[in-house]
Amino acid sequence: MNRSDMMHVMYDKKGPQVAENFNKRGFEAYYCPTAEEALKKAVSLIPTDDVVSWGGSVSINEIGLRPYVLEHYTVIDRDTAQTPAERSQLMRQALTCDTFIMGTNAAVENGQLYNIDGNGNRVAALIFGPRQVLVIIGMNKVEPTLETAIARARTVAAPINTQRFSVKTPCCVNGICADCNSPQSICNQMVHTRRCSPAGRIKVILVGENLGF
Repeated sequence: MNRSDMMHVMYDKKGPQVAENFNKRGFEAYYCPTAEEALKKAVSLIPTDDVVSWGGSVSINEIGLRPYVLEHYTVIDRDTAQTPAERSQLMRQALTCDTFIMGTNAAVENGQLYNIDGNGNRVAALIFGPRQVLVIIGMNKVEPTLETAIARARTVAAPINTQRFSVKTPCCVNGICADCNSPQSICNQMVHTRRCSPAGRIKVILVGENLGF
């Protein structure tokens, strides 16, 4: 058995238990071994007449969910904006959509989420606004404890995201979190979601693959 196969065996053993831990905290959670199965599950959870929007996420692209909703649903897409003001307005409108789809920076084995945001629109939607939120999580983002989840978000996800957005922060230059106060810092809003209320509003799909970063 090669390294990749061993990783998938581990994910398949751990994933259902992590999903059950999320369910115990009021989330509606599922484990899907593959990206293809995760896409089918996600689509099954979005009514055909829903208005859909999303936060910046690599994971929703990697399973094909964002391309699917663009083709099959009415969407609020900030990337269609012609000006910064229009983009900001679309981001506000997204907070009133029916289904909001997103990834997460880190998750905890006992069923919690941890996210860092620059503008705060993604975590705002997670907390309140859209009727339901679908969170797509590669098992590579599941950490043993809240402390290691926070460390992952700060020292792995954030530095890579600064590379994506080409912002001028210390971690973009050297890859190491400096707990900076840079004007372009993307670590402005840090949200720990330890339970889902009302129950079932946040739907978690754990995927037995490495997704995002």
